[in-house]
Amino acid sequence: MNNVLLYFFTVLIWGSTWLAIEFQLGDVAVQVSLFLRFAIAAAIMWAFVLLKKLPMRFSARDHGFFTLLALCNFGANYLILYWAQHYLTSAMSSIAFSTLLLMNIINTRLFFGKPIAKRIYFGALLGVVGIVILFWPAIATLDLGNELLIGLLLCLAGTLVASIGNMVSVRNSQAQVGVLQGNAWGMLYSTLGLALFVLISDVSWDFSTAGTAYWLSLLYLSTFGTVIAFACYFVLLKNIGPEKASYVIVLFPLVAVILSTLFEGFVWQLNTVYGFVFVLLGNAIVLTPFDKISLFFKRTQAPA
Repeated sequence: MNNVLLYFFTVLIWGSTWLAIEFQLGDVAVQVSLFLRFAIAAAIMWAFVLLKKLPMRFSARDHGFFTLLALCNFGANYLILYWAQHYLTSAMSSIAFSTLLLMNIINTRLFFGKPIAKRIYFGALLGVVGIVILFWPAIATLDLGNELLIGLLLCLAGTLVASIGNMVSVRNSQAQVGVLQGNAWGMLYSTLGLALFVLISDVSWDFSTAGTAYWLSLLYLSTFGTVIAFACYFVLLKNIGPEKASYVIVLFPLVAVILSTLFEGFVWQLNTVYGFVFVLLGNAIVLTPFDKISLFFKRTQAPA
């Protein structure tokens, strides 16, 4: 039941954050918005771990991985994904990001030596076909200046960075680092890194044009989208492993697409439908062993 609740909250929150990000894109620089997001999240995380008196002393090696976690899961990946959403709707971004599932499986093989089942190749092929169909209008032109193609390439790059961050989280769990402690250090380092990046970028800190929607979405992304959702997801990674935890990646695009349709006026084209179906089907095949499917049908067969 605990894992079911973790799934529910992670899917619902992450499915809605794609729409919330749209309210962060505007006159305020992306790196400034992300700095504020993780500064608020880090403050909440540290207040919680200190209140709970959780052990926060770790080795220099662990802090190296906390820094890597900050870069991949709480920093560079978000910068790239925010930039991607300048060119894509939240629905398109969330579907492209669902390739995280395949990247997680491949990286689990590369970093931890876990074998790849044969069904995964077929599921991966369907997923790739789905992405091609979804973004075919941009891919067919082969114009690197096409905004849709730029958004796709950025989104895939951000997804790859996030997948590496997931591997770091798995390593931290194997090293007996608590999820909350690892996230607290990671978000602190992310805040410091983003602050440095803002200074180097020499962007404006002017918030005069930021309306109520900007600040409300920032608070939602900081508390729910960052603190709560990441805690739930990393606990799932620890409890049931990266492959099974990745089921959330199959489900949250459904939430994102529904919200985008309702609030962004996302228009369904024929290639959108086919692409979305292929991506979801490919992810489902990757995550569901055929022996379990056979067992399910045997159990549901009516007695003779």
